[in-house]
Parts: sequence; structure tokens; C-alpha cells
Amino acid sequence: MAFFVTKNFIVRMGKVAVRVALGVAVVAAVAAAVVVRRRMRKDGKYGKAMEIVKELEEKCGTPIGKLRQVADAMTVEMHAGLASEGGSKLKMLISYVDNLPTGNEEGLFYALDLGGTNFRVLRVQLKHGGIANQEFEEVSIPPNLMTGTSDALFDYIVAELAKFVAQESEDFQVAPGKQRELGFTFSFPVMQSSINSGTLLRWTKGFSIEDTVGQDVVAELTKALKRQGLDMVVTALVNDTVGTLAGGRYFNKDVVAAVILGTGTNAAYVERAQAIPKWHGVLPKSGEMVINMEWGNFRSSHLPLTEYDHALDVESLNPGEQIFEKIISGMYLGEIVRRVLLRMAEEAAFFGEIVPEKLKVPFILRTPHMSAMHHDTSSDLKVVAKNFTDILEIPNTSLKMRKVVVEICNIVATRGARLAAAGILGILKKLGRDAVRDGENQKTVIALDGGLYEHYIEYSKCLENTLDELLGDEVAKSIVMEHANDGSGVGAALLAASHSQYLNYLEVDES
Repeated sequence: MAFFVTKNFIVRMGKVAVRVALGVAVVAAVAAAVVVRRRMRKDGKYGKAMEIVKELEEKCGTPIGKLRQVADAMTVEMHAGLASEGGSKLKMLISYVDNLPTGNEEGLFYALDLGGTNFRVLRVQLKHGGIANQEFEEVSIPPNLMTGTSDALFDYIVAELAKFVAQESEDFQVAPGKQRELGFTFSFPVMQSSINSGTLLRWTKGFSIEDTVGQDVVAELTKALKRQGLDMVVTALVNDTVGTLAGGRYFNKDVVAAVILGTGTNAAYVERAQAIPKWHGVLPKSGEMVINMEWGNFRSSHLPLTEYDHALDVESLNPGEQIFEKIISGMYLGEIVRRVLLRMAEEAAFFGEIVPEKLKVPFILRTPHMSAMHHDTSSDLKVVAKNFTDILEIPNTSLKMRKVVVEICNIVATRGARLAAAGILGILKKLGRDAVRDGENQKTVIALDGGLYEHYIEYSKCLENTLDELLGDEVAKSIVMEHANDGSGVGAALLAASHSQYLNYLEVDES
């Protein structure tokens, strides 16, 4: 068969080819435009997210000048709180501990340490010069008991204490006719009237039990002891910070203050009794008195607060209270990070077009999760990815996104740690230990305890470095930050020993 190609045919085919080529080009151009628009939209959202992060960084800023202002404000509030009741947001509560442990205490003593969602029961056997034996158990408090009734909470606690006592060997039996003695660490604002009595001012750390407020917490515990049939007497009521101070002083005579950085935060220190205008009793023989500052309630116009802090405060169980605690302590840091991420999800579609439901749940992102992500050193930040998948149900985060999350953790933790350091400087200024004086070679030790300080290494390193920066090299050499592990519980047992009801009896026996 012959095949002829005419000139007209070639021309027609050429036009078809041109149309096809143009069509392909148009499709390609449209596709490219779609990709560009998507990329621009994506880049625009990322840019908006970065604006939110930059704004957070600026508002959380803690330059040295601002930290010095916070420290000065802390010192001013300390003076005001010592002058009169209600004279300051810092309660500056008199602890009635005027004699800290000396190391000469002996005997078997117990402690109950209640300061958060868990509590500890401890048994400590003291021999002259040291601790011969120490055991403890930690128990979680069911959430419903944190907002229930006073009787329900204390009955639960004492039941666990009774189990602990029931399991001990004959080596720990008390002598006939004697009661077991207990130091009660109660880490909530209390107005004490003696070493073993005190009225609860308000709950913090997620507790809200109305019928306990205004009551003597030792009396509440004592009633529960009687209901459970446990023959034990409370000889010392302290908070965790005073307990940590006592425990620290037992092992190191240079300890002058203690700071708790855990679920909540507080500070206590040893004050000259003559420097407490509101003290109207007989001056203690020691000339000293331990002051429970309740510094979590500190607030100042110099504190760098953000919209996330204000919203968290308004929605909390105690709005307007514990402002310092809400920006530096373990209960709240992870929640602040969650609120930042939620805003990024809502306003910048940081995690996609749909806001992840889990990200809307308050306190779902806890500070231990934040710490784990902040400490992630893997090249692909796999710990961050796992936390987002397991906790927030946000899979497939990009490395770029995960780096942003770590940066947010760093901003929030750095602000908290640096403000805590400023608070400590305020105490040192009140004690006159913020400068080196001619002819003096004194050493100042601050005892620190709490899970935040112990486990969040980036936080604790930042705190210590900031304090050194504030003090300067010469003064920093004389200041030591010392970890007092479980100081609050052991300290309560030590204070129970130094305030034992059998001390006079023992002295008569020895003579």
C-alpha cells in the first residue's frame, strides 16, 4: 500500500502539535502555581508561628537588669511581711522553729510529708551524730480526694501511715507507755501558733477542700489518727521548705536558707529574731527564728508575664494568687508550653488545618514531658516526636516543627529558672550575704529540693549559672547550692526529734 503525505496534512499536524504542547505547558504552569501557592501558604503559616515564638521570647525576657529589679522587690516584700501580718503578698510566716537539729538527736521518729499529688511516710532512726536507718513509702492521692472533704483526705493518709507502721519489724517497736512521734510536713500556706499547730490559710497545687480552710491541720490529722486507732502524736508541724532547711542544717552548719522547686515552690531562711517586728513573744534563746516565706505568692510589676500566664491564672483554682509559683514551678511550666502550642495550632495551623483535640486539654502536657523534650539530644529529636504521638496524638511532626517545640520549652524553662535565681538573690540581700565584706570569710549554703530542681537539668543549670552571673565571681565563690534529697521528709522527722515530748524525760534519766 502506498502512503502519501501532503503539504496540507503536515501543516494540520503541526498545528495539532503546537496545541498539544501549549496544553501541556498550561497544565504544568497551573500545577506549578498550585505548588507555589501551597508553599507560600505553608510558609506564611510557618512565618505566623515564628512570630508567636518570637513574641513569647520577647515577653519572657529576663535581662540582668530586670532580674535585679525582681530581687530588690523580693527584699522589700520580705521586710514588709516581717513588719506586720498582711503587710506583704509574702506571708513571711513564723515557723516557731527556733532551734534547728544539732546532730545530737537520738531515737525513732516518723514523718508524714504532704505537699502535692503524692505524699510520703517515713521512719528515721537516729543515733548520736547521724541517721542509722531510714525507710519511706510514697503514695498517690486519688484526684477526687483533692477536692473532697477533710475527713476523707486525712483518713486516707492515716490509713496508709498505719499500713507502713504495721509492716515494720520488732527492731522498730517503741518502748511500753510511749507514743510514736511524728513530724508533719504540710506544704501549704499555714498560720502557725506553735511548733505543733497551725491553721490552713488556703490550698494550692490543685487542692480545693473547703472544710479544711481555717482549721488546725494538726487537729485534723490527730482526729484521723484516733479514728484509725493509731497511737501517734504530732510533735512538729512544718512545711517542706522548713523541713528541707532543718535537714540541710543537720548535715551542714552553713545552711541558712532552703528553696523548694517541685510541683510548687517556696523558700525559708533563718532570720534574726530581733529583725521580726511582728514577733511579740519572748525572744528565743537562740536569737533566731526560721521564717516560711511562702514566696510562691510573690508578685511584682517587674515579673515578665505573658498572655498565657494571665489566662492560666484566671482559669486556675486560685486566681490572683501564687503568681510567682505559676511561672517558675513544675505544676505549670508544661501547661504554659501547651497554651503556646495551642495558639500556634489555632492561629497558624502549625499542626495542620484541624486543631488537635488533645492539645485543647488543660495540663495534658506535664513538665516531665517538657523536660524530656528539652533534653532530647537525638539528631532527629525522636523523644519530641514520641511525646507528641503518645500524649497529644499528633503524629508525623517534621524535624523543623520539633525544633520549634524544643525552643519553646527552652524559653519557658529559662524564664522560670532565672526568676528563681532572682528570688534567691533577694534572700541573700536580706541576709546581707550578697557581697563580700572585709575580713569576712563566711560560707553561705542554700539547700534545694524538689523534682523540678533535681530532674530538670537544663532548669537547674540555668538557675545556678544565673545566680553566679547576678552575684559576680568573687561573691559566687562563697555561695553554695546544695541538693538536699528528700530534705522535707527527713527534716520533719529531725524536727520531731528536736521537739520530742520526751526530751525532758530523757534529760532526767541521763542525770
